[in-house]
Amino acid sequence: MWTLTLIVIFLVLSGIGDALGFVHAGKIWHDGRVVWAEAAKSALGFQLGAVCFWMALRHLQAVGVVAPETTTLLWFGATIIGVALLSGRFLGWHLAEQAVAVAVLLGIGWLMARTGA
Repeated sequence: MWTLTLIVIFLVLSGIGDALGFVHAGKIWHDGRVVWAEAAKSALGFQLGAVCFWMALRHLQAVGVVAPETTTLLWFGATIIGVALLSGRFLGWHLAEQAVAVAVLLGIGWLMARTGA
């Protein structure tokens, strides 16, 4: 049980870190110039995401999850949820776009279940 808890914690932290990296990356260029503060925040977010993903991988391997397709799906799910929430725009999306986002996440779950993840 503790291993599964650590997997979830590290995947969530990885998703948050990478989501912050993506959100801040979208603000790096302003009027053709680099906004170094945003570049630094983006880089730190990606670094946090990578280290937490590596830690998640350690614990995923302990429970037998080693396929890169599966671990990438887990990372993608955590990251896309993080981007949607941390950008602050998800709740402003039309209901159709929100439904598509939920469908994509359900599709990820489907792939994981069908591929033996």
